[in-house]
Amino acid sequence: MAGNEPHKSFAAKGLFIALMAGTCLLIAGIFLFLRWLQGAGLASVHPSLPGIVGGALVLVAGIVFLATILLVITTVSGKDIPGTPLLRGVAIRLLLPVIELIGRIAGIPRDTVRQSFIAMNNSLVLSRKFRLKPDRVMILLPHCLQLAECDIKITGDINKCVRCGRCDIAGLAELAEKYRIDIFVVTGGTLARKVIREKRPKLVVAVACEGDLTSGIRDCYPLPVLGILNERPNGPCFNTAVDTRKIDEALRMVLA
Repeated sequence: MAGNEPHKSFAAKGLFIALMAGTCLLIAGIFLFLRWLQGAGLASVHPSLPGIVGGALVLVAGIVFLATILLVITTVSGKDIPGTPLLRGVAIRLLLPVIELIGRIAGIPRDTVRQSFIAMNNSLVLSRKFRLKPDRVMILLPHCLQLAECDIKITGDINKCVRCGRCDIAGLAELAEKYRIDIFVVTGGTLARKVIREKRPKLVVAVACEGDLTSGIRDCYPLPVLGILNERPNGPCFNTAVDTRKIDEALRMVLA
């Protein structure tokens, strides 16, 4: 599944790139339509309106086209290129809502689009070749990873876990100890943002579902976030799971 692992093939991100290309075509189509409207009386509204609208659409289409090309280059080469953080910003802030809309029109499930976006985001983050000290990296986990029947609530302090092994929290706590990294279990975006503001990490490794990861990546920008999708054998937000090996791999790629 796209976004489950930091290293994914080009195909995992291909959907997002293809939808970006579709966005270029859509904008071009709107431009041609408005040019047609010009002949139907757009200029009668204001003489300079056709030029203003046309210029704005050309600019937006150019930005999207350039971002698409740079995404392809970064994905294929795996190397950081000038403007990668800005490119993430364009994809996150400007393009993602439009691309989700286009995906919905095309009949593509929203979670599928988001999986591809998360894979693309991870690729852009890893292309920067971070080498950070452990105290500059943070792991954020959703509370649904903890067994619902557990009487010990570890939100805010994972060290309360008695490590019985019935859920993945024990292995994640051991992983944090291994790398001496801060790890937090949060109940939602508000608490996650609070923890990030207090700890001020340089990079976050976050586990969540497609929706929460996408909104978290967007809310945290420009802070780089590596997203790891959780597994939901019992449905959303209830006794979820995650492969700790994927988090271990992500940490090894960003730690000094």
